[in-house]
Amino acid sequence: MGLLTFSLNVTLDGCVDHQEGIADDETHAYYTRLLDEAGAMLWGRTTYELMEAYWPAVARGDEDAPPALREWAVKLDAKPKHVVSSTRSDFPWSNSHRIDGDLGTAVQELKDATPAGVLLGSGRLATELDRLDLIDEYRFLVHPRIAGHGPTLYQGGLPSTRRLELVSVEPLRCGAVAMHHRRGR
Repeated sequence: MGLLTFSLNVTLDGCVDHQEGIADDETHAYYTRLLDEAGAMLWGRTTYELMEAYWPAVARGDEDAPPALREWAVKLDAKPKHVVSSTRSDFPWSNSHRIDGDLGTAVQELKDATPAGVLLGSGRLATELDRLDLIDEYRFLVHPRIAGHGPTLYQGGLPSTRRLELVSVEPLRCGAVAMHHRRGR
């Protein structure tokens, strides 16, 4: 069984707006390493649509992008992408699949079928999966910024505090800190 790892950019005040992070070669290389380690991606519909609007064009070479972004885009294009949606059933981006049925059962089956693990990159979906005790690890890239607005991490709340064990901390040159935690048992 593979692990479900929740990974996201977050500011010091908890904002997870994708426009608030530092997008440089080093941060893209960090996420490319995470992508390389994972067997599949898992997103909610909103995140999928945000990603599908840009990254396939970068992978095809239709959009100008630096080498680090193109490398990410090509690898993301090839990676299996699983999407949770109750409103959309057609996901034309290559290697995209809809998660059907009971959320907890379907995600557990995805974990079981993906020994290399699943990388989760949607905040609202993470809240639901954390409520179901399905998230095993957390890999946050904490940016040295205070956004002063939302959306925020776990904005919908959790029924109880999650105890985490620190696995590693990696400071980046841009001032962001890559933090890897494992769910405490």
